Amino acid sequence: MAPTIHKEDNFSTTNLKWKMTLVQPSGELSAKIKEELREPANPADIERDIGIIREWLGKQPHLPKDMDDARLRTFLRGCKFSLERVKQKLDMYYTMRNAVPELFTDRDVSRPEMAEILNVIHMPPLPGLTPAGCRVVMLRGTDKDITTPNVIESMKLTLMIGDVRLAEESVGVAGDVYIMDASVASPAHFAKFTPTLVKKFLICVQEAYPVKLKEVHVINVSPIVDTIVNFVKPFLKEKIRERIHIHSSMEDLYKYVPKAMLPSEYGGDAGSIKDLNEQWRAKLGEYTAWFKEQEASKANESLRPGAPKTADELFGMDGTFRQLTID
Repeated sequence: MAPTIHKEDNFSTTNLKWKMTLVQPSGELSAKIKEELREPANPADIERDIGIIREWLGKQPHLPKDMDDARLRTFLRGCKFSLERVKQKLDMYYTMRNAVPELFTDRDVSRPEMAEILNVIHMPPLPGLTPAGCRVVMLRGTDKDITTPNVIESMKLTLMIGDVRLAEESVGVAGDVYIMDASVASPAHFAKFTPTLVKKFLICVQEAYPVKLKEVHVINVSPIVDTIVNFVKPFLKEKIRERIHIHSSMEDLYKYVPKAMLPSEYGGDAGSIKDLNEQWRAKLGEYTAWFKEQEASKANESLRPGAPKTADELFGMDGTFRQLTID
């Protein structure tokens, strides 16, 4: 069983030192987001849709039946209440756990390998929301001279945060905005990100999770940033390429993301990014038992109606990326 979900409507930095907080939209902002996500006004209609999806899951011999209502609501919102799209996402959600077990096992932040990732990489979703109702996720390394962290463990941690947010984003947000601080990025770090690993990770994120990527911002740029962006861009659709913004100054970033909602290191009022990262370490620790239970929650390809999903079908075996579609 997943931990209790904490719901808070108002953003305050007072208690952020002690617990992870994700401010949920309310009032006019919530109404605007619901309209954008095509959320039914009548809660009974949402419960009806959950029932339809649960009935569908019950008829899929290869899929687990353990998806709770909170996560199903998040899938519905992320798919703009398209039942067919939700079915596709849920199938891939469980399929990827079977296809890429290295990203979905040993998900325990107390393990030395994972603890070290959280020491040298900060990747917290921020408490507040943008005026458009988007969640902002920060990503930065802490030291240019550190040995490159275990890439699989880093990707695993990102997906763990994604799983927690499936439950903790209890009202629904308009999408995600990523801010990547490249101040300590180096060619040695980038070299560890092989095409095969990146391919598996991107397909997991895009195809298996109800993610709506709105913007990507890169700050504190260096020459390696161009290499990284050029490496990734060919694998994304044009509309996503257009959502990548390279900033030469923090003032430029503030045009997109309000300064006040950022961590103190970036001029904001959300507290230090280290403290925010530690709050997420604690939250992920609360889910340790759930993560362990989830290792058995995956597609059984031997029971899939028709042909099983193979690695070739999912990822391709020729060493090239497929073009991904991200809403």
